[in-house]
Amino acid sequence: MPFGRCLRVLDNIEDMARRIGRLPYLYITGGDPILHSRFWDLMEEVHRRNIAFCLMGNPFHLTDEVCAKLKALGCRKYQLSLDGLRETHDAFRKPGSFDATLMALATLRRADIDSAVMTTVSGVNIDEIPDLIDIVVEHRADIFAFGRYCPTSEDKAKADHGWHIEPLRYRDLLDRCWRKYEQYKDNGTYFNLKDHLWTLYLYERGLFKIPEGLAEDTIYDGCNCAHCHFTISAEGRMMACRRMESYVGSVEEPMYDVWTGPKMDFYRQHERMEKCSRCELLRFCRGCPAVAYGYQRSWLAPDPQCWKEIVRQD
Repeated sequence: MPFGRCLRVLDNIEDMARRIGRLPYLYITGGDPILHSRFWDLMEEVHRRNIAFCLMGNPFHLTDEVCAKLKALGCRKYQLSLDGLRETHDAFRKPGSFDATLMALATLRRADIDSAVMTTVSGVNIDEIPDLIDIVVEHRADIFAFGRYCPTSEDKAKADHGWHIEPLRYRDLLDRCWRKYEQYKDNGTYFNLKDHLWTLYLYERGLFKIPEGLAEDTIYDGCNCAHCHFTISAEGRMMACRRMESYVGSVEEPMYDVWTGPKMDFYRQHERMEKCSRCELLRFCRGCPAVAYGYQRSWLAPDPQCWKEIVRQD
């Protein structure tokens, strides 16, 4: 979008923040945001307005000079991707990108910017994730998390069946990762339990308990869709969730009106969720409706990796 429109978007964000009594926090992504022709102008403006932000990009332009400039402008965190071990990741991205990412972690650390490593888990790389945790900790990433592969069209969901993860296999991954997290809990890397199926895993192990005395009709945690964030696309459309087709308005509309309007309320109809609505963890989990949408073209469909009510046959 033109730079002037970007500034009006920031005005809209600040207006909504004032109206709901919250502070805005921006996650700016691409591609690589640094390559945008007005990137530094936008960062100067975000800094002038004292809006906190994080970048989500790639490692190829993170020099000491660039990171020092980002730090001066208030960048709190830079998120990088590692989608498997070296051979797998480089096949997904491009040759050399695995090592470039590890080098970027050190560059960010020298600039005192928190580094986050994010992994997209699929049937292709699922068995590599525990070993990847070892590498991330060794290279002193500040944060590690993973989410699940989310098909972007019905045809892709069918064609990429090899990327699909069976529910119990996914639970086994959480179990192996939890043991790694316990092993490294004092090593300085924060393990963000980003996938809300972690709640189900911890609940089954007795490590998460439903608090008593809470309202039955209130959402307290779980999927963020329509609860604590907007996504603003490059062309200026607002989405309830950036991982599925969930357009709710345009940045020309007052953001507060969109947030409280019927299009956003559509994504708050949790009582219509085909599986989650029957679960005692509805107010705290809800899995990933975007992954459900990717496979079933409906965010109300069951999360395809949720193992609840599935009996293991050993």
